[in-house]
Amino acid sequence: MTSPSAPPDGADGSSDEPLRVFVLSGSSREASVNSRLARLTARLVARRGVETEFATVRDTVLPVYDGDDEAAHGPPEPAAVLRDRIRQADAMVIASPEYNASVPGVVKNAVDWVSRFRPQPFKDKQTLLVSASPSLVGGNRGLWALRVPLEHLGARVYPDMFSLAEAHQAFAESGDLHDQGLQERLTSTVDCFLELVEADVRYPALRHRWYEFPGDRSDAPVTLRAEG
Repeated sequence: MTSPSAPPDGADGSSDEPLRVFVLSGSSREASVNSRLARLTARLVARRGVETEFATVRDTVLPVYDGDDEAAHGPPEPAAVLRDRIRQADAMVIASPEYNASVPGVVKNAVDWVSRFRPQPFKDKQTLLVSASPSLVGGNRGLWALRVPLEHLGARVYPDMFSLAEAHQAFAESGDLHDQGLQERLTSTVDCFLELVEADVRYPALRHRWYEFPGDRSDAPVTLRAEG
């Protein structure tokens, strides 16, 4: 995936190490169509030679956020595990269901807990949002709702989100999509997203200083963002 004209490893801070992408399903259901979409997206990411880690919100069960509990005991261990997975990745993909035309509470709760850590791990994180739903809009409204807290926290949410409508009948036994056009569109979306992630990671000379998430006083008052 690295361009032949890329600078040598280490030049201007670049690296030839494999990219790392964390893929999270925002559903805790065993037969979730969003988990199926997340796994398909993870396969499309991995086929590009990218190190891919997959998890669901069920893997890190979190209590409802409580400020008093946090003050007394700190964030729970599952929140720290999720924080580490996000922090160690170059980018992340979230496959989120749509509940009542918005983001599921379990997903928002996970975002709220993880946002309490410093340094704040969502800041600068290239993020792709996908969704699957039996409805005709494919969970798109939920993704727009999820963009708001993520972008507030400094995540760089990819503009082109992917929403799979009538998802209950969209998957073949192979895990791919029956509709070849939709399969190609998802593949193209993933490829373009990874090209942006690679530009962000490999070519730091493209970065500009950008003020973001003023509530984070951890390392520096500015954030590095890729303008590519």
